Amino acid sequence: MAEQRPGLMRPFPVTTGVSAPVAAPIQPSVVYAAESPTALDAQYEGRVQGHTYAREGHPNAAALAARIAAMEGCEAGLVTGSGMAAVAAALMGLLAAGDHVVGSDQLYGRSLRLLREDLPRLGVAAGFADATDAAAVAAALRPETRMILIETVSNPMLRVADLEGIAALARERGVLLAVDNTFTTPRALRPFEYGADIVIHSVTKLLAGHADATLGWVGARDAGLAERMERFAVTLGLTASPFDCWLAERGLLSFDLRYDRAEATAAALADRIAGMPGVQKVLYPGRADHPDAARAAALLRGRFCNMVSFEIAGGRAAADAFARAAGQAGLPLAPTLGDAGSTLSHPASSSHRGLTAEGRAALGISEGTFRLSVGLEDLEALSAALARAAEAGAAEARAG
Repeated sequence: MAEQRPGLMRPFPVTTGVSAPVAAPIQPSVVYAAESPTALDAQYEGRVQGHTYAREGHPNAAALAARIAAMEGCEAGLVTGSGMAAVAAALMGLLAAGDHVVGSDQLYGRSLRLLREDLPRLGVAAGFADATDAAAVAAALRPETRMILIETVSNPMLRVADLEGIAALARERGVLLAVDNTFTTPRALRPFEYGADIVIHSVTKLLAGHADATLGWVGARDAGLAERMERFAVTLGLTASPFDCWLAERGLLSFDLRYDRAEATAAALADRIAGMPGVQKVLYPGRADHPDAARAAALLRGRFCNMVSFEIAGGRAAADAFARAAGQAGLPLAPTLGDAGSTLSHPASSSHRGLTAEGRAALGISEGTFRLSVGLEDLEALSAALARAAEAGAAEARAG
């Protein structure tokens, strides 16, 4: 089991006279004054530490980036304005026209779109492979492949990547391995320890944890790679808000407690959902019937995340009935995850709506597929809300 690194202590307070603030201050200034042109040169050349213009970095982003880097076990990282901005910084900051990238075919919908539609316009070709099978990834590589992008646990079908096999493949072929670690977080797994070159987070989700800050983070083992991603992010203005960074840093103080509570509830809830009316399938990496159960047990070592996906019978009409009943019971339908409160997501109408029905079906996503992000509520209350929703969905399926 991954141990928490000592990056979650409160920041060393800034002394103001004889006292110091316990809570980290928000520093919203867009610009920072320099003593002289020579002093400004020293900052830009890295000989002294400081800030110049908020698009290039600010104190709240620097503090948050350092804390997440300590959790992931790397020297430094970059905070961006969203999780997708972090994905873009890795892909577009490091790849060039003529390069090829292989992505998992189970990636988050917007990541799939970036690879399928946007990168090819810029001359970067993309291929896709099943990340649960290192041999399939190997077959998708080309001589011009420069990067492999996977998720440790995929969104929304919770497939567990063959991280060790793919990392060995990337080393053998001299290809960069980028890992989106949003679902598992460094509380469950640190991809750098398995050979990843780049790690990505949507900080919006479990790390910040309160659905009130939109942020991303990307880090690299190699300082040169990190510098290239940062240059790209600064040029495009993938800037994080000081206020959002402050909110996320506050959220990190309770992160391990939130993660552990939500994960334990998810494990129990997955078994209960499996017995509810109309439920055809439940996906949770800790269940013996998960298609990647053996790999999940070996790789995650008992940390199976707080996400549960399941499929109900009856198609869109039953899904609508399920969602309405869940909402009435206090379980909202929302295209997000990682909040302190539980949320339902319907991939066909949100995260993967950009795919064709055939494309979604190939990933295992139907109109009856839901993803549940388990929060901090009582297990019995969540079970009751889901049971009510399942009854409503099953009734609609019978009527249809």
